[in-house]
Amino acid sequence: MFSGITITVEPTDKPEHHCGVAGIITKDLANLPEKLFYPLYALQHRGQESAGITYTKAGPSGVGTRMVTYKDLGLVSQVLGRYLTESHPGRVGIGHVRYSTHGGNLIENVQPFQILCNKGEISLAHNGNISNLETLRNRLTAEGAIFQSSSDTEVILHLISRSRKEDFREALQEALEQLEGAFSMVMLRGEQLIALRDRKGFRPLYVGWNQELTALVSETCAFDIMGITEYREVEPGEILVISRGGEGPAAFESQRIGPTIRKAHCVFEFLYFARPDSEIFGRSVYAMRQAVGAKLAGIDPVQADLVMAVPDSGTTAALGYAKAKGLPFEMGMTRNHFAGRSFTLPSQAQREFAVKMKLNPIGEVVKGKRIVLVDDSLVRGTTSKHIVKLLRDAGAKEIHLRLSAPEIKFPCFYGIDVPTRGELISNTHDPASLAVWLGADTVAFLPLEELRECNDPKADDYCYACFSGIYPEPLDQGQKRQTEFAPKSADR
Repeated sequence: MFSGITITVEPTDKPEHHCGVAGIITKDLANLPEKLFYPLYALQHRGQESAGITYTKAGPSGVGTRMVTYKDLGLVSQVLGRYLTESHPGRVGIGHVRYSTHGGNLIENVQPFQILCNKGEISLAHNGNISNLETLRNRLTAEGAIFQSSSDTEVILHLISRSRKEDFREALQEALEQLEGAFSMVMLRGEQLIALRDRKGFRPLYVGWNQELTALVSETCAFDIMGITEYREVEPGEILVISRGGEGPAAFESQRIGPTIRKAHCVFEFLYFARPDSEIFGRSVYAMRQAVGAKLAGIDPVQADLVMAVPDSGTTAALGYAKAKGLPFEMGMTRNHFAGRSFTLPSQAQREFAVKMKLNPIGEVVKGKRIVLVDDSLVRGTTSKHIVKLLRDAGAKEIHLRLSAPEIKFPCFYGIDVPTRGELISNTHDPASLAVWLGADTVAFLPLEELRECNDPKADDYCYACFSGIYPEPLDQGQKRQTEFAPKSADR
């Protein structure tokens, strides 16, 4: 199934992606797996471990007869590519790309999850993290529930099926009211497509439409490939049921999970996760990243000859920084986009070589220059250390590392795989000692106050917990223990 060998650089030096979801309901009969392939391909950056779809297969009469789920480990092109040459008619389906947060990268955890229960045949794909998972799972297990996976998505389906409410909508509402944390989900039930989003709106979710179809996607970049120009956010706390409208447009029915509460959009969606050509939380990702780069430049006294980015995650912020500083932006480093991920290299020499396989400086650009090197964030610092060494070896005179995010010091419980506090380098190094450890001349982060200013006038609508340790929901005892940290040493 997999062609060639791919390499990763030890535990990744970035907060890991979570997941991406898509759903489609068409006016006319169509090859539904092919229709789902394209938005999932556009959302591939949100998860590269596995992909899957569920669609309601149409019979000879054109009426939906049964649900079909196909999923596997691998990229969208590897798992679903065959559907581009095979026809599987239907009118409604959902899809998922995954990076594992709850549950490892095992086939039994690949989504969507399809079940047949007392509430009918249901399939569910989930982006987020249910923060009270342990409490819910322990209770369900004590009541006799049997789990086939370690995914929090399965817990949601158990809550629906075990509800004593006979009406499906009421059972769904009851299940969702028990969930804490982040969820942006797409659900398939019969020939209805359902969007579900937590009341704080941690993760993005959009609904869009044209004359041929209505779609649900994690980011608006997926609408572009489908030719959709009309769309809106699925509101935080909204349950949106979409049905085929016969000859007319799809019918929308909307209800609330509960009363409106303060929002807590994940600010890291803007800083790193989302594609720059997307809109999320009602704002352009590209514009936001340029704004944080400009904000960083405005408070930075360093003198330099040029600005460059760690490709590709730092590029847009670096452009904003360079423009605000009046400095040239240069592509001082190229990236090999064919270097993927599948196994960890054991030795330091091998890991340094793996960085060279992915990134290579352009000597003509960097030699003898004072460089501002912009990246989005710093987690463990290992990859950044290798990059600084590459630039030194290429002849850079000075290297000033600038991060367009504040220092990451706390774990996330809402769908981002942030390492433990002991692995976060900002908990053991201040910027001065970090510069020494990395081999850079200076290191500076965007202060949290400046990041909040970039979000004005809606600064309070975002979650900054991984920077501040101030969480938008009460933590249980296990989560509280994860936020505690007593550094043993400043050495690594």
